Amino acid sequence: MRRRESFSRKLFLAFNYTFLTVLGLCMFLPFMNVIAQSFSSAGAIDRGDVMFWPVEFTTGYYEYVFGDISIWRAFAVTVYITLLGTFINLVMTATLAYPLSRKEYVGRSYVLLFVLMTMIFSAPLIPQFILMREVGLTNTLWALMLPTAISAFNLFVLRSFFVEIPSELIDSARIDGSSELRMLWSIILPLSKPALATVGIFYSVTNWNKYMDALYYINDVKKYPLQVKLRQLLITDDLTDTGNMAFETASQSVQGVQMAVILVATVPIIMVYPFLQRYFIKGMMIGSIKS
Repeated sequence: MRRRESFSRKLFLAFNYTFLTVLGLCMFLPFMNVIAQSFSSAGAIDRGDVMFWPVEFTTGYYEYVFGDISIWRAFAVTVYITLLGTFINLVMTATLAYPLSRKEYVGRSYVLLFVLMTMIFSAPLIPQFILMREVGLTNTLWALMLPTAISAFNLFVLRSFFVEIPSELIDSARIDGSSELRMLWSIILPLSKPALATVGIFYSVTNWNKYMDALYYINDVKKYPLQVKLRQLLITDDLTDTGNMAFETASQSVQGVQMAVILVATVPIIMVYPFLQRYFIKGMMIGSIKS
């Protein structure tokens, strides 16, 4: 028998659905405008005729973007630091989170305190830059990956999941002669796919959007990630000096090229989420239910 809902609950649900719908449109419609401008002619963009659907459809902006070697180079740099950086992040975070989740390891509370302090106090920029220069990481891609190898927030998320793993399972593996590293690789990590997927998404998005670190530590334009290249295109009004004939001969809109680059920089990382969605939803429930 279907339970009748009260008027107040119906009113709450109606308000909730309306609010979420409006909020979703506020996020989705600007993205639709970016897509529409990236496929519209220069005249339509200059006249302000483009809203949420392409006007005078053209793919010239994407021909320019994919014909620019510097954009491909920046894209390759971003993919490299995202893949390798996320791998480093997961390895370093997991190897630290595991011992911090076991009660038998002495001193873990002090380590957790030090990690927590990094969430409250961050290193000043000038000493951090001097340190990076002294260890020889400036103007290298390692400067975009190693200093942020472990995020305190992601460490606590992964540790919270490791704590929920039954200690009896770990004790059984120790009785069978398994080493700590073997136990982490063969038992803990396979059981932690939801948490690893959640943390992996956080890390990969952070690595994909590397911007400030590249401005601080990278001087070679050939090592700029995609976000820095995107900034260069967004703040300039003249793209004809890049040597890309696709732009010089098409009489295109600079704004259209900028919209196309924004999509090129955004869509790849968005496409990762559907493949990890089921793990991500499970991972976000970490710590919300106690047995």
